[in-house]
Order: sequence, then C-alpha cells, then structure tokens
Amino acid sequence: MRSKVAHGVVRAVDCTAARDVPGVVGAWSAADLPELPPVPYTLLARLSTEDAVAGREWPALVTDRVRYPGEALAVVLGEDRYRAEDGAAEVTVTIDPLPAVVTPAAALDDSVQLFDGLSNIALRGEAGEPVDPTVWQDAAVVEATYRQQLLMPSPMECRTILAVPDGDRLTVWSGHQMPHRLRRELAAVLGWSADRIRVVVPDTGGAFGSKSAAFPEFVVVVHLAVKLGRPVRWIEDRLESTLVATRGRGQDQTVRLAADAEGRLLAYELTIDADVGAYPHLGVGLPMQTAWMATGAYTTPRVHATLRSVLTNTMVTYPYRGAGRPEAAIAIERAMDLLARRLGIDPIELRRRNFIPPDAFPYETPTGRRYDSGDYAAALDLALQTLGHEEWSAERARRREDPDALPLGIGVSCYVERSGGEPGGLHEFGSLEVHEDGTVTARCGAAPSGQGHETVFPALVAKVLGIPEAQVRLVEGDTDEQPEGLGSFASRSAQVDGAMLQHAATRLIEEARTRAANLWDLPVDEIEWADGAVHAAHDGSAATGLGDLVKSTGPLRVEERYEAAMAFPFGAHAAVTEVDPELGTVNVLRLVAVDDCGVVLNPTVVRGQAFGSAVQGIGQALYEGMTFDDAGVPQLANGFLDYLLPTFTEVPPIDIKDTRTPGPGTPLGAKGAGESGCIGTPAAIVNAVADALRIADPGLLQMPLTPDSVWRAAQAPKHEEGVR
Repeated sequence: MRSKVAHGVVRAVDCTAARDVPGVVGAWSAADLPELPPVPYTLLARLSTEDAVAGREWPALVTDRVRYPGEALAVVLGEDRYRAEDGAAEVTVTIDPLPAVVTPAAALDDSVQLFDGLSNIALRGEAGEPVDPTVWQDAAVVEATYRQQLLMPSPMECRTILAVPDGDRLTVWSGHQMPHRLRRELAAVLGWSADRIRVVVPDTGGAFGSKSAAFPEFVVVVHLAVKLGRPVRWIEDRLESTLVATRGRGQDQTVRLAADAEGRLLAYELTIDADVGAYPHLGVGLPMQTAWMATGAYTTPRVHATLRSVLTNTMVTYPYRGAGRPEAAIAIERAMDLLARRLGIDPIELRRRNFIPPDAFPYETPTGRRYDSGDYAAALDLALQTLGHEEWSAERARRREDPDALPLGIGVSCYVERSGGEPGGLHEFGSLEVHEDGTVTARCGAAPSGQGHETVFPALVAKVLGIPEAQVRLVEGDTDEQPEGLGSFASRSAQVDGAMLQHAATRLIEEARTRAANLWDLPVDEIEWADGAVHAAHDGSAATGLGDLVKSTGPLRVEERYEAAMAFPFGAHAAVTEVDPELGTVNVLRLVAVDDCGVVLNPTVVRGQAFGSAVQGIGQALYEGMTFDDAGVPQLANGFLDYLLPTFTEVPPIDIKDTRTPGPGTPLGAKGAGESGCIGTPAAIVNAVADALRIADPGLLQMPLTPDSVWRAAQAPKHEEGVR
C-alpha cells in the first residue's frame, strides 16, 4: 500500500481490514515489524558517503514521514497477486500533508526540510581548481543555464524478487545487475553470513542502472520469507514502476565558457544542483561523474566544476545509462555551439581547434581524469562524411532564403566517457574449468541484462583456446556457482569481464603446457599449443586435446581475479532536424552515431548497443521527462501514455559507424560500448534544433523539446544575422 501524497506526517496505518480479506496471508505496517531494518547501501565507486546518509536512512516501510509519492506504508501478502491487491485496498492511513519540493531550486533554501534539522543539501563536491577572475575579463565569454530533466530508465522488465527459504539458507531470484552485492546487502538485512544466501539472476529484460542495489521492497520480501518460512515474491508492474522505480539525470546546470579571439578555449565553469531524490542512497555522489568529465574532448586549460546534491520529494535518483556523462556532454557541447555563434566561427571548426590531439595521450584533464587514448577528429570527420554534411549545409542555406520552407538545422556533439567503473570497482572474478569431454565451463561475476554475454564471452574464450565455440559454456549470475563477483554496470562487460576471461584462457594454456611437460618429461618450452591441444614441438607427435589431458592429469581449472584499467571511449554524433515553428514539432531527418570503443569483440552486439542507446538519447532530447502536479505527485496515472518513449514511428534513420582506437588498459584493447548514444545523441539533436531556430537565448530550449517549448522558442528573438 503506497502513499498517495509526496510529503506528509504519518498519523496512522491500519491493516486490520486487510487481514480479513480472503486469501490474504498477512498485512503489516512498520509498527507491526519493528525489527525491519532500513534499506542497506554500499559505498561503491564513490556514489554514496556515510556522512550524506547518516540521519537520512531509507526505511523499508514508512515509520513516521512520507518523503516521496508511492513510498510504501504497508505490505500485504496474499496467496496470489489479486488477493494481495484486494487486501492492500483495505489498508487505511491518516497522513497530514506537508509542502512538497520537487526541484533542486525549490529545495535549496531549506524552507521545507525533508529531515528535520538536516539540510536538503546532502553533499557538496568539486573537480578542478577555481578560475582566476582575470581570465574572463579579456575573453569572449558565454553563459547559459540548462535543465537535465528527471528520466525513468524504463526497462522491458520491471524489478523482480523471489525469496525461498530452505532450512538455514535462503535462495533469492531477482532481475539484478550485481548478484554478489545483492547477496551481501540481504545478508546485512537478515544479520546472516553471506554464505547462507544464494542469489540467482536469470536473463533479465534490461536494467540501464535501475537494478543495481537493494530496494525497500527487497528488504520486506526477504524479511517476510524468513519470518514466515515460505516463499515470497514481488513483481513490480508498470504502474508501480512509473511511480517508484529509480530516476535518472535530474540536474540544473549553469555554464560559463571563455575563449580568445581565435577560438582557443581558456576556461570553463560548470555549476551543478543535482536532484538526488528523497534519500541520499546510491546516487548522492553521482553528480561527481559529471564534474570529473566536465572537460569533454577539449584542451581547456582551466576547468572548475562544483556541485550540490539536493534532496527533493521524488523517488531516489540512481545511475541511469551514461550515469553523469550525458549531463557533462550536454553542458559542454551546447556551450560550444553558443560560443561558436558568439565568435562567428563554424561550430565544427571551433571543436577541431580545441580537440585533444592524438599524440597528447595519456592526457591529464584539469578535473583529474587520465584519458587513455583517442582520435577525436577522426570520429568527427567520419560522422560528417556519413551524414553528408556538405549537402545538408547547402539545403539549410537554401531554406534560409525561402520564407515558405521549414527551418533546417545541423547539430553535432563530441563526447568522451568513462567506462569500466571507478577505482576499487575495476576488477572481476571468474574461472575456467575443463571437463573430460573437452568442454570448458567459463564462470564470471557478471549478470546478463541484454548485453549478449552468452554470445560474446564463449566466443572470446574459444578464440583464445582455439576450440569451437560450442565447446564453451558460460555460467554467470549465480553466487553459488561463482562465489565472488562485481556484476554488470558502467559498460564494463567486455572491458573488464572480457579481459578477465581472456587472461584466464591464457593462464589455462600455460597450465596445460606445464602439465603436458610433466607428463612427457619435457621442458615446458618444448610444449606447444595449437587448436585447443598440446603437442611436443621437437618430434611432431600427435596432439593431446584438453579432454584427454584432464583424463591423464586430473581436474584442470584456473581461478582468476583480474584488475583492469579505467577506459575512456569517445565519439561524435551528428543530427539533422526540421522544425515547424508554428506547430513546435521537431522531425529528426538523419542521425549519425560514430563511436570508438576500442577493439570490437562482436560487431553485431556493439551495433545493437549503440542503436538502442541512441534511441534512449532521442527520448531524452524530445519526449521523456517527469512532470508533477502542485502537490508533487507525478502525472503518470496512465503509464506510458503520460510518459512518452520513442517508438518505431519516432525513430529516424540512424547510421551507426565506428572508429577503433585500442584501449591500452588491457591486452584485449576493448572499451565500454553500451552507453554512447545516451551521451552523444541528446546534445546533437538540441544543437540541431537551436541551429534551425537561430534563437538568441539558448536557455529557451530545455529538454525535452516538446512542441510547447519549441513553439515558444521559435517566437523569441533570433541571434544576430550573419553569425552562425
């Protein structure tokens, strides 16, 4: 039973009538479960801090105060979902409403505090150094404010959990990105040792960051399963998801960018007020990802990013595909177009003048990132060539001379992102085990949610070993099969898990050579490996396959803990848009996405990741966004009829291309590929619309570019004629 208000003091929760509903097993409020612990959190990758959370713990069931709409006030357990819903309808509550704040701007002054005596600002941070004020005095300077709206990740499958007690153990099935983390957090909830819990993650219908932690519902489910000694299951439906699933993005940004008369960047300031929701859980430090990546692809000598993570009466903000990097790319790329107009320089030329050159890598940014490798100009050149930039530029010029033609705009966006995770989270565990029939079982700590692991990982192992792919079986997402692991997040699958499996396969070959040398009483350097078999180099004897080697020498297994390096994929996206100023509609005529994720293990999988991510980027630019009524309740009563996602009808022609600059962080050379479109596409589309409308105030165009916002911008004054 969920709160219908965004903010209020709970006076009473009565479950008596719910318990009398036929088929209801039980109904509980927080008062009925005083032993119920709060939602656990892990200090993972600097996304949360103890100071931020202290005194602001997230209750599994509301105890005294509702802080976001949909927060759980009671739980009803039924023999099936229908009976449970009937029971939940009978729970009565009394809540004294309080004013709600649903934006950082409204919450900043602390006139409405979510936690009495504690500021709504849960965390402050910065990257880089303050810019000397004199830098701005003799430079060309542009300033703007941008709003990164709150988004819903919207995977095909909503959140799920099934907890089954069996003696002194508990088995949990869940659609989750990090099974080992979930096991640790559920063990903390129950006060158990982790080895008493098995977490199994089957194939999961998407995640995008929204399934990376424990949630209030998970705490309640495992608690009741153990309390009652019977299986308990919760499957989130879509209406629940639109109300209480995690949010992404949510930043108010102010930018200031300076250059000399030749267009050489001098300084950049980025100020962020981030909406982190009602509880400073996993996402309170997430805006630091934006601050660290503020530099983008440019050699800006002075960069300073400051942030405040602000609590609001909305659901908790979590990592969402791109996780801080789209916000950084949109800010700097929109600012670059604005600066180009200020200087009268072509936006593409301005970017070229300021790219970090290929011979400058590894490159230390002013915000503390160490970019590993890149050729940013090559990606931009390929994007423009694929787009047909000259032809579209000519068409744009023609339309500007024709008063009856719809305006056409061209926008580009160049980005650098971080993949693999932060220090402390760049390792992975796994193993390879050879069986007597010659098959190989590959285990790793990842969890599948649509990345194609079942295709890519066995193929990688088979290639290194020189055996058919059919001989390799992948096992993942099971904490009993693989006792340690980190999971699938931060575009780390190929870069970290793939490198781990490659290294494990190399070790397996060395172990096989050593065993053969001992078996045949030969030096190891006289044992060669080819096509999945060992043989003596000096006499041309028949090769011995892996299966026969196991039969002769016993079990063959290698365990691996592999540490990878942070990587920095990059790319350039370009868009052509047609705008109807009278209707406010935007038609994306063409979209090109050029991404560089280093060595590509499977082109089909990478293309699918790039395409899907670009479609989500289109969603942020044009359609998606949370809206609230005056009381702070989301206006999403009709699910996806109110929260618009791009469908097949709205997806324009998208060309997916790539350049390939191997990542030096691992011998595999792969970088992350899953988040590129969310990072590069939105700014390209917004820049194209701004180019079409030629408005003087870029702040009038805020995502999503709804017909209303575009129409209003179209009525505004244009920038100076003759300036691009």
